[in-house]
Amino acid sequence: QVQLVESGGGLVQPGGSLRLACAASGFNISTYAMRWYRQAPGKERLLVAQISSGGGYIYYPDSVKGRFTISRDNDKNTVSLQMNGLKPEDTAVYYCNAWFTDQYWGQGTQVTVSS
Repeated sequence: QVQLVESGGGLVQPGGSLRLACAASGFNISTYAMRWYRQAPGKERLLVAQISSGGGYIYYPDSVKGRFTISRDNDKNTVSLQMNGLKPEDTAVYYCNAWFTDQYWGQGTQVTVSS
């Protein structure tokens, strides 16, 4: 059974940090581009980080560039998102995504940035 399971979300104060993890099972992520998306209430789902299968290409939108860092461990079949300098506008459900010839989604983890 193919699964992506996110963890590491929670409540953090502005300026704080969180590290999200995504564990894949039922398939090998080594051939997949891995992405993190987020979706705030009432808004569309947006890409916040992408890493190529080999890790040589990484993309961030301007909204998170310099604050978020995506990484992957193909041996452990995991991908992570380190989030620093968190802002209230980063509050959203964060989803892990695997994309190649097919696409898989996790169920999401809530990140809330509030004082």
